[in-house]
Parts: sequence; C-alpha cells; structure tokens
Amino acid sequence: MGALEELTRPATDDDHVGGVPARLVAAPASTAEAAALVAAAHDLTVVVRGGGTKLHWGPPPRSLDLIIDTGRLAGMVEHAAGDLITVLRAGTPLDDLSLGDQQLALDAAPGATVGGVVATGASGPRRLHYGTARDLLIGITVVRPDGTVTRSGGKVVKNVAGYDLGKLYTGSYGSLGLITECVFRLHPRPAAQVYVQSRAQPVTAILEARVAPTAIEVDSASDELAVLIEGTPAGVRERAGLLSKVLGGDISDEPPPWWGQAPWAADGIGMKLSVPLSQVPELLGSGAAVRGSAGTGVLYAGASDISDVERLRALCVRAGGHAVVLTAPSSTRDIVDMWGPVPGLALMRRIKDQFDPGHRFAPGRFVGGL
Repeated sequence: MGALEELTRPATDDDHVGGVPARLVAAPASTAEAAALVAAAHDLTVVVRGGGTKLHWGPPPRSLDLIIDTGRLAGMVEHAAGDLITVLRAGTPLDDLSLGDQQLALDAAPGATVGGVVATGASGPRRLHYGTARDLLIGITVVRPDGTVTRSGGKVVKNVAGYDLGKLYTGSYGSLGLITECVFRLHPRPAAQVYVQSRAQPVTAILEARVAPTAIEVDSASDELAVLIEGTPAGVRERAGLLSKVLGGDISDEPPPWWGQAPWAADGIGMKLSVPLSQVPELLGSGAAVRGSAGTGVLYAGASDISDVERLRALCVRAGGHAVVLTAPSSTRDIVDMWGPVPGLALMRRIKDQFDPGHRFAPGRFVGGL
C-alpha cells in the first residue's frame, strides 16, 4: 500500500475550503511522512489546513482533491533559551506554547497554528514593536509540491535558487507547498504591561512622547485609541503616567474589548488595509468600521457591500497603499477581486511556475488566480 492510501481518508461534509468540498484528507505526523504523501499525490490538487481559523480567507480553490491537515505535525522540537530561539512544528497551536520567561510575540486568533499564521502572514497589535511573522521567522522546513524537503535559515543555512524561503513562504497562502517546521526568534516576556486609553488622537503625540509603545491601536466605531506599554514595573508606571498626561487618558491593566478583534461579523466582508501613517485618519473617517494599528498603518475594516470594498480600496491605492478582501460571503467572492492590484504579479507567476509547475497547491487561492 502506498503513502497516499496509508495516510488518507475519505473527506466528510466538514472537509471543504470556501465551499469547495475535498475528496480526501490526510494528516501526516512528520516531515518524512508529509514528503512521501506529497510525492504520491503528484496528480492531485491540494490545500493545507491548520487550525482552520483562516481557512475561509482568500478565494476558494478552483478544485480540491486533498486537504493536508497539520494537526499531527504539532509540538516543540527545540527551545534554545540561551539563544532566544525555538523550533516548532507547523501544526502547533500558538495557544499551547510554554516558553517560560520568553515569548513568541505573535498575536493570533484562538486555535491558530504556527504554519497558518506564517502562511497567511497574519499579524496583530504588537507588530509595531516586535514585527510580524516574516520578521520573527529565521528558519523554515517545507515540502515542495514535488515532495522535495527543503530547509532554509536557522541552524541549517541552505537557500534554494537564491530565494529566502522563509520570506517566500510567509503570506503565500499555501500556494508553494507545505510548511512543516518553523524556527523563530524569541523575546523576553515583559514583567509588566498596561494600556493607556483615550479618545482617538494623532499618533504623532504618542511618538513625540518617546514612551516606546508596544502597540498603538485605534477603533473607528468607539473613536477610541489604546496604547500598550511593556517593560519593568517601574518603567511601565513612569511611561504610562507620562502618556496618560499627554493624551488625557486612563491607565488600565486590561485592553479595551475591541483590542485585536476583527471589525466584521462572521458572515461579513473583512478587509486588510495598508496605508502610510499620514492617511490613517482618512480611513478612520471613511464611515466604515475600521480598526487596527495606527502605528504601522495596517488596519482591518468591515465593508458593507461591494461598493464599500471599492471605495476603501480606492482610498488606499490613492494613498500609495493597498486593500485586500480577506473574507466574504460566497455571493461576494464570486464577483469581487479579493486581492486587488498587487505589484510584482509577473514575478509571483514565475516563482509559482518554478515551485509548483502543475499549479496543484491552493490553485486559484493566491494573487492573480495563482
């Protein structure tokens, strides 16, 4: 019996992506098993599934023969505390990490996995200080669509064809193969943290206060701004007190209820917006439900309909940014360009052709229908 027969089971009604049902589901338990599976599935279209928290993001696949579930590719391979490094299997839920007085500073939805966060390039409030998955990822192990196992960065520095695989696979939506392990840079866990909350104000006042914020978040619905301050207890108290005077705000041990939450309903249209910092006020005043990082210009919006999508996208493009529809009802997905104009599409096509010449992995899910 081959790897395909050994590792797969028939799909159930729950095994679908964007409404497209799969025929088979497989859950390999190691990189070697995953490589054998992918090599055996050489004529099947494939979508990778982690915790499922972002499986509905992006367009549905053109076809779907096999879902590779990473639930058994879970656990910590290594924690080199002295080097501030950890090696994690892709199916590891970020909720399950136990790193003592260190942290992997990625914000993620409950149940989200390491591989899913990297594959979607997801980030949250703390990206202002710690960066995104792309910044924290220093090594990666992947199974390419032909079944080849490739490692890059981390303790084994071996790039393929000159590519930085970590950056290439981050945000690729599973279109270039299967991520099986990730090596991350860690940070010390802060001894104290507080939130300074006030009415929304220009970010320049916060930056000029020189309080080294970890996150600066805004919410158009409540017209509120919240700043996360981390560090030593004494330092946090001092900086929070200074910022509170500057903003005329309150200090709290807890974030506001909207902190890190998506501003759209489960069945609504959700967008990711990126603009220069100077244009953040315009987005907040656009009339849409907008929420996110006023410190980086990466925000999220709930659009009411397609015309709202186009209006927000036009605002972003005019400002030199971009807007992506992350999730939408099937009726909207069918008629809206979810990715919008994205620079470098010709290069992305060449990379897709090189890594996945049969266009089997996540077909149609990525930019330009890749």
